[in-house]
Amino acid sequence: MTTESDLGTASPGTGASYAAAGVDIEAGDRAVELMKEWVKKTQRPEVLGGLGGFAGLFDASALKRYERPLLASATDGVGTKVDLARQLGVYDTIGHDLVAMVMDDIVVCGAEPLFMTDYICVGKVHPERVAAIVKGIAEGCVLAGCALVGGETAEHPGLLGPDDFDVAGAGTGVVEADRLLGADRIRKGDAVIAMAASGLHSNGYSLVRHVLFDRVKLKLDQHIAEFGRTLGEELLEPTKIYSLDCLALTRTADVHAFSHITGGGLAANLARVIPDGLHATVDRATWTPAPVFDLVGTTGQVDRLELEKTLNMGVGMIAIVPQESTDVALATLEDRGVESWVAGEITDRDTHETGATLINDYAN
Repeated sequence: MTTESDLGTASPGTGASYAAAGVDIEAGDRAVELMKEWVKKTQRPEVLGGLGGFAGLFDASALKRYERPLLASATDGVGTKVDLARQLGVYDTIGHDLVAMVMDDIVVCGAEPLFMTDYICVGKVHPERVAAIVKGIAEGCVLAGCALVGGETAEHPGLLGPDDFDVAGAGTGVVEADRLLGADRIRKGDAVIAMAASGLHSNGYSLVRHVLFDRVKLKLDQHIAEFGRTLGEELLEPTKIYSLDCLALTRTADVHAFSHITGGGLAANLARVIPDGLHATVDRATWTPAPVFDLVGTTGQVDRLELEKTLNMGVGMIAIVPQESTDVALATLEDRGVESWVAGEITDRDTHETGATLINDYAN
């Protein structure tokens, strides 16, 4: 975890300095000190060195136990959800979102998350705020079972406002080649198991912000009876991190594939793992989306098709397993506190069908 710095110095008396340009190196150093305790909580035995080096080190000899290790990597951010965090002054939950977006993409292929790095860009370094963001990332890494080995905090005065910020991250995982999950494992008759989302997660916030704040003029501090809390609290609900739950499932059931339901919605993301010749049918009547989805759709007058191709509609992860594995898969997820259910099945594909279809209406 480093901060952007400059080795150049101005001539005495010129008044030119990095601080005068808006970059506060001392504040950056203070932020690093504050975040160290949180990063330490994520360490795995394979991590070498401490915070502040030029590169994070991970002992690759740990991969010797694999016959043919495949490294999986992913990079992501959390989109415009960061603006709601900024407005509410809540900075730690956004880190959970970041880890979920990166590491739950990695686990889809069956890979174990190993380590992650982050990038935090701010208009002005407020050490406590940066540390809070990293605290959330570190807590997310613990939930995903990975180490936070480094990152960058960059101060961009003049490009971002003093309170503006954005976050991104990159992660690496590993999977044994012969245990790689994906479309080639899926068979006709497989069950589609849905895992409940914790809320909107981290996709579709440009639409959500537009309809709820620009069009309907709702307020973040407005109490919504259906939520039992304020609108802002509901919208900042952290993204569920499924990584360890998915890995546990691969140890108890014959998992053929996972699908992380992010941008594009349920049908589009599920279609990404369905092979040619087969089709996934998901029955909406098997679950009821949380009230926040109805608020966006009804209050915001968003067309159903637009809603479903933008939001997860209550499903954050899909597992595809043989029918004979459904009971043990559901039991495993229940034991881990993950709400799940059989939402559909894999069938032959009609020549005119896409890879996945949603049928019926949602349960009341």
